Formats: sequence, structure tokens, C-alpha cells
Amino acid sequence: MGGARWRRAGLAIAVVLALAAPSSAHAARYNPGRKLGRGFAAMTCGVMELPGNMVKLTRERGPAYGFTLGVAQGLGMIVVRELVGVYEFVTFPIPAPPGYRPIIRPEFPWGYFEQ
Repeated sequence: MGGARWRRAGLAIAVVLALAAPSSAHAARYNPGRKLGRGFAAMTCGVMELPGNMVKLTRERGPAYGFTLGVAQGLGMIVVRELVGVYEFVTFPIPAPPGYRPIIRPEFPWGYFEQ
């Protein structure tokens, strides 16, 4: 009986994320559901900041920066992403910042890999 409840909860979370976190090409409209999904994604996928910052700095400055400064920056941004995720998850019904806009960029942790 407990397994069925966990499956339903997982399915509900997957549906919320699918509806609240479309690709950045469709990010023209922010709303409470999107803020909730963004917060959940940041809390659960914040570790993607490490490879994401490596990719970002490699594209901007080359592999030497990506594999050194990118690692350091990524480790620091994991903490930032996780804390911002908790904030957005808890305050999702409140339009702060105005218009439910994202606090950090990219909006979602996997945004570094979109191009």
C-alpha cells in the first residue's frame, strides 16, 4: 500500500514539473506554478551547477578556464542554486520578485546545456 502512495506522489511531481518547467524557448510567461517547478528543480538538480559552469566557461574562455575556474564557480553555485530553490519553493504563491521572474540565470539548472 505504501508503494502505491509513493508512485502517485512521484507521478504528481512529474506532472507538476512537466507543466511548470517547459523549455526556455517557451519561458515568456512566469506564474506561480512555474516558480514552484523552478524551486523544485533547483533543490533536486542543483548539483548540475558543477558541470554547467564548466560548460559555460569552456564555451566563453576555453577548456583551461572551464576545468579550473568552472569547477570552483560550479561548486559555489550549487549552494546558491539550492538556497534559491528552497526560497522559490516555499514562496511560490507570492509574486516576489515581481512577476514571478527567476532570481538567477539560467532559470533552470539544465539551462547551461541548451544551445
